[in-house]
Amino acid sequence: MQTRRIGGLDVSVIGLGCNQFGRTLDEADSIEVISAAIDAGITHFDSSDTYGLGQSEEYLGKALRGRRDEVVIATKFGKSMGPGLYGSSPAYVRTAVEASLRRLQTDYIDLYWQHEPDADVPLADTLGALAELIQAGKVREVGTSNTTLEEFVAADETPAPAHFAAVQNEYSLLVRAVDRGLLGALADRERSFVPFFPLAVGLLTGKYRVGGEGGARFQKDARLGGSLMTEENLGIVDRLAELAEAHERTLTELAFGWLLSRPAVKSVIAGSSKVAQIRQNASYGDLELDAALLTAIEEIAPVRDLPPTLGLNRTGKG
Repeated sequence: MQTRRIGGLDVSVIGLGCNQFGRTLDEADSIEVISAAIDAGITHFDSSDTYGLGQSEEYLGKALRGRRDEVVIATKFGKSMGPGLYGSSPAYVRTAVEASLRRLQTDYIDLYWQHEPDADVPLADTLGALAELIQAGKVREVGTSNTTLEEFVAADETPAPAHFAAVQNEYSLLVRAVDRGLLGALADRERSFVPFFPLAVGLLTGKYRVGGEGGARFQKDARLGGSLMTEENLGIVDRLAELAEAHERTLTELAFGWLLSRPAVKSVIAGSSKVAQIRQNASYGDLELDAALLTAIEEIAPVRDLPPTLGLNRTGKG
């Protein structure tokens, strides 16, 4: 498994998304998946206080007993954990980090993400609070998620004792909003990018094809049906699948390999609920696609005009 740098952290290029822990996976199944990920070479675990309303962090903490120094723990703050428990004010940042540390059973978080920007709190205040956490040794690096180019630049140019080392947004061959400036700005400023939903929430697995029964089930999901499940996207998936077959590759290899070739991308977050999926995702940790194949992929799935909010997973407050 290759590793890359996010600030001062070495992370596996394939990370495990922990968003299903406490949701679709119970404690035993979550611990099994986490253990399988470590055994497969994955060291980057991406959680949030909101995943399972704290259970994701709790399960992760239990699974990592005795193995804390083998991994990079990333978690997030800012989305609602209940009435009055949300946002990026200094007071809430301090409250949220202590709660996450308790659930994770650790005295430090490697990568602490602002889950979404908070227009109600000055950036300097949030960054100042995060700097205090770094100074206290409770956090090693900080990042921001679901962020636009303009928001990242504003944060980066805010006079503050700390700045975001990375941005985490949705990014895949079908959702390429970050290619409209954000990815380049991160590369130019030597900051990192961490994509989630690399398979477009399943569409790039090839399970959902033109005229297939899977498409009808996929359409039932309001988000996917409204933004991703389109005739154009299904056509792109079909052509990518044909390209993969011609090069004796799988569609998922194209999806992961293309992402890992992108500037500023350091680790691709992939959620998995089964051990077999973990092992398959981990196998992409040494994947490199040749230039000709990458060019062909770009021709099939170019940057397109899509809704400006596509790729931002924001929920608001309350």
